[in-house]
Amino acid sequence: MYNAKGKLSQNDVLTRYAPLVRRLGLQLVAKMPASVDLDDLIQAGMIGLMDAASRYKEDQGAQFETYASQRIRGAMLDELRANDWLPRSMRKTSREVESAVHKVEQNLGRSASEQEVAEHMKMPLDEYQSMLQDLHGYYEDFDRSADDEPFLDRYCVDRSDSLSALLDDSLRGALVEVIDKLPEREKLLMSLYYEKGLNLRKIGAVMEVSESRVCQLHSQAVARLRAKRREQSWTSVEA
Repeated sequence: MYNAKGKLSQNDVLTRYAPLVRRLGLQLVAKMPASVDLDDLIQAGMIGLMDAASRYKEDQGAQFETYASQRIRGAMLDELRANDWLPRSMRKTSREVESAVHKVEQNLGRSASEQEVAEHMKMPLDEYQSMLQDLHGYYEDFDRSADDEPFLDRYCVDRSDSLSALLDDSLRGALVEVIDKLPEREKLLMSLYYEKGLNLRKIGAVMEVSESRVCQLHSQAVARLRAKRREQSWTSVEA
């Protein structure tokens, strides 16, 4: 796939990874209003693919498909943002959940259970858990841009690659401290998902729960971290 100058050949990249662009576009458009055009997303994704090919270096430590997927998805999300297609209802819901988590945990002085947050929001537990499941896709897909990793990959892992350089030691240390205070099941999930790289099905097998339950637990953990982020005024992170 490399030309004489050691660069990825754009023609080969387009031929080989066009199906990947379409697959990622289909995944996103399924979450969007009917007015969102798949072809527009694919066009944006192809631009992201070409950008990935021009930027990728073998010594980055990531497979090209993994690297390209991030940039393709990011380019598609930038297209959605530019046309204001991101679901406002999800943004509103995420802030409501994070606010509820923050208030309950402030009052209790400890991590709040899902039942306690649901009661604070005056809704049945199953309705709150369904809300968490819906938020999983929002947190994973819409809380990033073309140049960004997902929320926790950007701010909550301690590794020696270039991402770590984006943060100073105090911020990274604060996040590590917050993650360490998560309930044990959520802390295990975060480790399996972000450090071990397991998918939802495998995490569910390890934790002996369903994939949907993994989504719920993940959203609850991210909501705790985002609430804490705002509480501590981590202004270097865009809310």
